Amino acid sequence: MKLLCLLLTTGCALLLQGCASTAPPMPPTDGLFKDALFAPEARSVDAGQVFAMSLPMQDYLRQEIAPQVRRVGWRQAMLDALYSRSALQLEYDAEHTRTAAEAFDARRGNCLSLVLMTASFAREMGLPVRFNAVHVDEQWRRSGRFDVLSGHVNLSLGRAPADRNSVSATSDTWTIDFLPADELVGQRSREISERTVLAMFFNNRAAEQMMLGQLDAAYWSVRAALDHDPHFVGAYNTLGVIYRRHAQPLLAEAVFRQVVRLEPNSPVGLLNLQLVLRDQGREAEAGAIAERLAKLDSAPPYKFYDLGLAALRAGQFQEAKRQFKREIERMAFVHEFHFSLALAHYALGELDEARQQLALAREYSATPQERLRYDSKLASLRDARSGLRFPG
Repeated sequence: MKLLCLLLTTGCALLLQGCASTAPPMPPTDGLFKDALFAPEARSVDAGQVFAMSLPMQDYLRQEIAPQVRRVGWRQAMLDALYSRSALQLEYDAEHTRTAAEAFDARRGNCLSLVLMTASFAREMGLPVRFNAVHVDEQWRRSGRFDVLSGHVNLSLGRAPADRNSVSATSDTWTIDFLPADELVGQRSREISERTVLAMFFNNRAAEQMMLGQLDAAYWSVRAALDHDPHFVGAYNTLGVIYRRHAQPLLAEAVFRQVVRLEPNSPVGLLNLQLVLRDQGREAEAGAIAERLAKLDSAPPYKFYDLGLAALRAGQFQEAKRQFKREIERMAFVHEFHFSLALAHYALGELDEARQQLALAREYSATPQERLRYDSKLASLRDARSGLRFPG
C-alpha cells in the first residue's frame, strides 16, 4: 500500500505553513485574538492528549513489540510491529488529523498522525525522537471552497541505551518517513521542536473544522496552535481565513498584514491579503498586491540560501547578505538562515547586525543544544573587538 502522507498545515482560501521575520515579533500575537466573537468550545483536545499512550497502545507494546526486543532491539522491534509486518494494517487518511491514540484505534491517519503515534511508542520505549519538516514539492488540493497547500513531516529515531551493543542496530539515527523514497530524493529538511509539532496538530484541526463550517471550534484550535508556537506562520493564515469566513474583514486584513510583515515574499500571505482587500472593494490596493505577486521569484526553498553560502565561501559578503535576506523574506523562522546572515554581517564588520541575527538564530532554534551553540557564538562575538575569531 502506497502511503501518500501529506501534512495539512494550512487552511482555506490558499494558506501556507511558514515561519518568519528579520525583526523579532514582540509579541507576534498581540491584539490578534478576539475571543469574545466566538462561543467557547464544548469539546477540545488537551495538548497532553496529542502524544498520550492509551491502554490499548500499552497492551500492544507489551504483547507485540516487547517479545521481539531481544532478537532485534527496541527500535527494530517497534518498526516491525507498527509498519514492516503490517500487523496493524494501517491506512492513509488525509481527511482528519488524529492524536496518537486516535490513529492507533482507527488504524489510519495522515502523516502527522502517524508521526505522533510512532513518537508516542518510541518515547515509551526510551528511544530519542527528533521531528523534521521536509520541504517537498508544493501539493495543492481543493476541498469545497478552499484551496489547501500541504506540507510534510517525518521523524528520526535514535537508539535506546539497551540497543547500543546490539549488532542489529547499525545506525545511531534512523529517519522514518511515510512517503516513497523516490519522492524524497533531493528534498531538504530541518529539525523542528515539539512545540511546532503541536502547533501543526492544532492548526490542522482548525483547518479541518473550518472546512466543516465549525468556525468557533476552528478559532479555539488555531489559538491553541499559536499559543504553542507563535512563530508558526501557517496558523496566522488560518486565523485570518477564520476571520474572513466570520465576516470580520478588518480583523482578517490585520492578520494577513501580520503574515506579510513576517514574510514579505510569502505568496499565500499576499494572495490572502489581496482577497480580503477585494472583499472590501479596495481594488487599487488589491491591484498593487497583485503586482507584487506577479514579480515574486518562484525559486524552490533553500535556493537563495545555497546561493548565499556559495557567495560566502567566495568572499562575496555583500552578495551573501543579499541572498540570505531574500530567503529570510519568504521563510524566516529558520535558525540556519539567520546564523549565515550573521556570518555575512560579521565578515563586513557589521557587528551589531551580526549580534541581532545570532540572537534570532538562537530564538528560532529547535533544541537546547542549538541554543547553547549560539550562546557560545554570541559570547565569542562580544569579544570580537579584542581579536577573538568568531567561530564558523
